[in-house]
Amino acid sequence: MSIFTGAGVAIVTPMNQDGSVNYDVFANIIEDQINGGTDCIIVCGTTGEASTLSHEEHLECIKFVVDKVNHRIPVVAGTGSNCTETAIYLSKEAEKYGVDGLLVVTPYYNKATQNGLKKHFKAIADAVKVPIILYNVPSRTGFNILPETAVAMAEESSNIVAIKEASGNISQVAKLASLAKGKLDIYSGNDDQIVPIMSLGGKGVISVLSNVAPKQTHDMVAEYLAGNVEKSMQLQLEAIEVIGALFCEVNPIPVKAAMNLQGKNVGTLRMPLTDMEEKNVEKLADAMKKYGIL
Repeated sequence: MSIFTGAGVAIVTPMNQDGSVNYDVFANIIEDQINGGTDCIIVCGTTGEASTLSHEEHLECIKFVVDKVNHRIPVVAGTGSNCTETAIYLSKEAEKYGVDGLLVVTPYYNKATQNGLKKHFKAIADAVKVPIILYNVPSRTGFNILPETAVAMAEESSNIVAIKEASGNISQVAKLASLAKGKLDIYSGNDDQIVPIMSLGGKGVISVLSNVAPKQTHDMVAEYLAGNVEKSMQLQLEAIEVIGALFCEVNPIPVKAAMNLQGKNVGTLRMPLTDMEEKNVEKLADAMKKYGIL
């Protein structure tokens, strides 16, 4: 059974001006997501600035979201690391809190070989029982999970059940879907490829756009799943300009700016991320107004 089908939000981590986590705002945006129809919350991923959270903060955020959501929709926790032992530690702790799944990114910087990747993920999978979503984002990690490797890992570890595909390479996704034959659920990791990946059998999206447009993102996936492909395609195309604006600087710089423009007060970013350039804020605001979310 899939961890979720539909539109999951890669939720931001709201910050106070001093850089600490703002749990009051976190509670508010979780409720906004659930009320907007979001099908799953993914906490402490790239968009959640997990790489600059301490281990204690990382785990506190996961526990907070699990407790706040309280089984209303699935919660998936980002627990990946370039250190296998750290990934195991975070994964085991998140499992204790009651998450519905783990999102585990490929090792970054040190990268590993494809064989090393298999050993890395098997060690994590063996340490927990909760289902795992592989996270393939070569633009961030400098490392690509080959389709053959992803399928081999799913065949070896029964709790490796899905992949977030953010390579941007539709041909690779098509090959993955062909080889997997249903052994791996595929989620789009790019908001501009939701419908293309669903056309290859994808289960939905793990979305940045959902932070500012939960209903619209949910509806895009729901229409496809209901067989209304043309309507889903129309919703995808309507969102292209705002999606482009949300990625005109490094994620999550623009999405935090967008949420602040909406009055959600998600606060600042942690260095080395910095505030959005003013010319890009104007571009973002214009795209949001055209899309009807500002």
